[in-house]
Amino acid sequence: MLTTLIDLVLHLDTHLMTLVQDYGVWVYAILFAIIFAETGLVFAPFLPGDSLLFVAGALCGLDALQLHWLMPLLMLAAFSGDNTNYWVGRLIGMRVFQRFEGRLLKREHLDKTHSFYEKHGGKTILFARFMPIIRTFAPFVAGIALMRYRLFVLYSAAGSIGWIGSLTLAGFFFGNIPVVKNNLTLIILGVIFLSFLPAMIQYIQHKNSKI
Repeated sequence: MLTTLIDLVLHLDTHLMTLVQDYGVWVYAILFAIIFAETGLVFAPFLPGDSLLFVAGALCGLDALQLHWLMPLLMLAAFSGDNTNYWVGRLIGMRVFQRFEGRLLKREHLDKTHSFYEKHGGKTILFARFMPIIRTFAPFVAGIALMRYRLFVLYSAAGSIGWIGSLTLAGFFFGNIPVVKNNLTLIILGVIFLSFLPAMIQYIQHKNSKI
């Protein structure tokens, strides 16, 4: 399973081109489902996100996919996934909390989380878009914390547009440059590393603040 996932991520260009050849226009539905799941299902943070968008953009540059169809669909997928995750957290997460309150969970922790999302929720939702794993859990926690939905929707939409647009267009404009295309595996690894970098910096800063 792990070997298959690693191979999928490192050779996304080959696998995605195969999907285009095998499924034609249905590949848009497949990509929609992947982006929706990666952002909307708390058990699917392992799915490729950033690297998939870059490679999909590169295939648009080859006319294998159409950019004017791909970007709006994936923006909708990301926004829909975000909102699904929010409402799952808001409706189900609270029930779980109430069931285990006092034994495993404490009201003060929920109150602190709610307070944090009231003050910094917008920035969290926006910047989480560009951080793997965190973008899967941030909207779920926002729902549990009862973040104001209007504020959530605003930053979710902005984050969806920024995330999908920046990485897809990066792939479209740079993905087929010979030096990039010939070293695509390294580029994908670089994209993954840069995606995790903000979270690693935050973790290091948090650890150092305790010293």
